[in-house]
Amino acid sequence: MKILIADDSRVMRQIVTRTLRQAGFDGHDLVEAADGREAYDKTVAESPDLVISDWNMPEMTGVEVLRKLRAAGNDVTFGFVTSECTAEMQAQAEAAGAKFFIVKPFTAERFDEVFSGILG
Repeated sequence: MKILIADDSRVMRQIVTRTLRQAGFDGHDLVEAADGREAYDKTVAESPDLVISDWNMPEMTGVEVLRKLRAAGNDVTFGFVTSECTAEMQAQAEAAGAKFFIVKPFTAERFDEVFSGILG
């Protein structure tokens, strides 16, 4: 399985990668994107099975990336790992087609719970 991790913080991309491994998703092909435009471009070019995106990123926000992908007919499994979590953000994410919304700080158990249900 190919997983795209989109976050403008290199450290956070590393933390998400480590947490995925701890949750049993070791051995998957992990691709990183450092901003929203790169996340969109890599999703189109690399066809990942799962996109894990931050909400606030330069170039395009995570929800803008998701909306643009959906508008182009791309139905990749897409969700958010973010430090902000308002009811409005969750509603926007759901309306755009997000499959999950994980709030930082997160645990390997939370990743396992969410991704097993989605990818199981």
